[in-house]
Amino acid sequence: MTQEELAEKANVSTHYIAMIETCKKYPKPDMLEHIAKTLGIEPYKLFNVETDPNEPLERLHMKIIIDMKQIINEALEKALDFKSKN
Repeated sequence: MTQEELAEKANVSTHYIAMIETCKKYPKPDMLEHIAKTLGIEPYKLFNVETDPNEPLERLHMKIIIDMKQIINEALEKALDFKSKN
């Protein structure tokens, strides 16, 4: 659902929805309940974080592991190539 669709269904401005999404405005509990009802969800679900906050670190960790394996493999290939030439 777009901001425009939510705003229209909740009978608020698109600007107001954008301000909430960017944490520039904090709606009162009754407005949170109204928005949740408009979305067809329980109000507590507005505060659930769907993604793991550690996900960027885990992706970086995996990239480092992959890069290190590649560096090690290239170094081994060079060492073996050097050894076979000598």
